[in-house]
Amino acid sequence: MKLISLIVTVIVLVLFCASVFALDWKNLHKTADEISISEAQELVRKSKDLPEALYVAALVYLNEYKVYEAKSLFLRIQKRAPETLEAKWGLAEISRREYDIQKSREALRQIIISNPDFSPAYITLAYIEFSLKNYKEAVKLAAVVINQGTEVVDLSNYVRAYLILAGAKGMIADRSGPLAKAFHGLQVLPNLKRAKRLQPESPGVYFGLGAFYLLAPAIAGGDIIKAKEHLEKAILLDPNLVDAYVRLAQVYRAQGDMKRFQEYLRLALEKDPQNYLANELRDSLQ
Repeated sequence: MKLISLIVTVIVLVLFCASVFALDWKNLHKTADEISISEAQELVRKSKDLPEALYVAALVYLNEYKVYEAKSLFLRIQKRAPETLEAKWGLAEISRREYDIQKSREALRQIIISNPDFSPAYITLAYIEFSLKNYKEAVKLAAVVINQGTEVVDLSNYVRAYLILAGAKGMIADRSGPLAKAFHGLQVLPNLKRAKRLQPESPGVYFGLGAFYLLAPAIAGGDIIKAKEHLEKAILLDPNLVDAYVRLAQVYRAQGDMKRFQEYLRLALEKDPQNYLANELRDSLQ
């Protein structure tokens, strides 16, 4: 627990030196990626309600899909410091995960207006636009974060921007004519590879590559065996990554294994009954 004591000490010094509750969100996101749930719980116990400590712990809970616990911490931050931008974003991210899209979208737009450099808001909004099939808008939002660069953006959000860009480009290609299909389609794999170089063991990277190998035509690099390998690795790294279960179900359907297709689709819907991909796949069977 020496790490937790050090984190608390640093947070106290930062807060003491700050005149307002303007959090160093980039470094707090980095810290959250490096500590465990147990360390986050210890951080909360020692936090004395310091917004920075609560924010780090809330991010860890988000990473572990513990939405209720994360929400309670974002609300605690907001109660102590109502204008804390990071808490507003956290609650908007919670709304997205709870599928209250209109509420999340409006909050995120207000956050971006008030602070155009706050990268997490662009990422959350990009996920929303992607889920709504507004792929060109998702591309624009991801590009903003990429253009901000790693001097501004924490590594995980920077990688997410490349993954969203690649995924949206792939979907645009799928819905385009021959020339546009080639233009957008050729940008998918290079962006996925950039993400992999930056964060080689990211479950999101393995999911992105798995989805590419599943959905791309063979002439463009599609490979059902590689798709299966990458999606299985994504699930191994993150057993709660529901989209990976859906894509792996599609792999088994393509291979003619309908028993496993139904099993993985069922698992996806059990984990998240409102998941867009899972519901779209289920509805396509009716």
